[in-house]
Amino acid sequence: MAKPTPAPRATPFLLAAVLSIVVVAASGAEARWYGGGGYSPSPSPVSSIVSEQLYASLFLHKDDAACPARGFYTYASFVRAAARFPRFAATGCADARKREVAAFLAQISHETTGGWATAPDGPYAWGLCYKEEINPQSSYCDATDKQWPCYPGKSYHGRGPIQISWNFNYGPAGQALGFDGLRNPEIVANCSDIAFQTALWFWMTPRDTKPSCHQVMVGEYRPGPADVAANRTVGFGLVTNIVNGGLECNRAGDARVNNRIGFYRRYCQVLGVDVGPNLDCEHQQPF
Repeated sequence: MAKPTPAPRATPFLLAAVLSIVVVAASGAEARWYGGGGYSPSPSPVSSIVSEQLYASLFLHKDDAACPARGFYTYASFVRAAARFPRFAATGCADARKREVAAFLAQISHETTGGWATAPDGPYAWGLCYKEEINPQSSYCDATDKQWPCYPGKSYHGRGPIQISWNFNYGPAGQALGFDGLRNPEIVANCSDIAFQTALWFWMTPRDTKPSCHQVMVGEYRPGPADVAANRTVGFGLVTNIVNGGLECNRAGDARVNNRIGFYRRYCQVLGVDVGPNLDCEHQQPF
């Protein structure tokens, strides 16, 4: 998940009364806690769209020996994480829900892909192959951010399905999800449930001038004057702009954008839904 100025990165508990509900408003996360301190998520709507068998077929090679993340991105972890975000895959009509799931899976597939043009089963069968950025060029520490100060010796490079990056993303993600993202960013690459939670937190949470990816895909995004002037039109391309627009948008024929679109087309076809408008961000100004 790329961040330009310093925005998306280049290419990642409490106790309450019995049966009480804790809602994290900013992210839409919901958690249910029992008296013994155990966490029991409500069933996620995403399981009615993507079964375990279908999940395995979409990510055919994620557990291959060649993939560093083999054994990490389990279906159970995905569904448990999604249960903390009850509006994910549950907003709008059936087609909108399927399209949102396809878009989310496409973005995380691109961020973690191990595929190539002539890969076995095609380039779009190799999502979720990596769980951590390879050879990061920096520690992704924005020292000017005093709200989320970097912890000495820690690196905030891309980790997890969306490759969450930068201290100003790790900090609020940890605060929303219940871990110390600044002191312990490594947990995103060590705990599959938290890894998926960070991806869904990023997906569901509006930030600064950006809408959330969820809002875009379910029809809740309303462009303001600045968005209209920047040609930030609704569609999968705007989601790519949110994730990595500073490096991939407002340029012609970007291979990374095309790779994201390739995954998205495949998943929409499998789920039996059209892809919708504006697949690329070639003519969009970044946020």
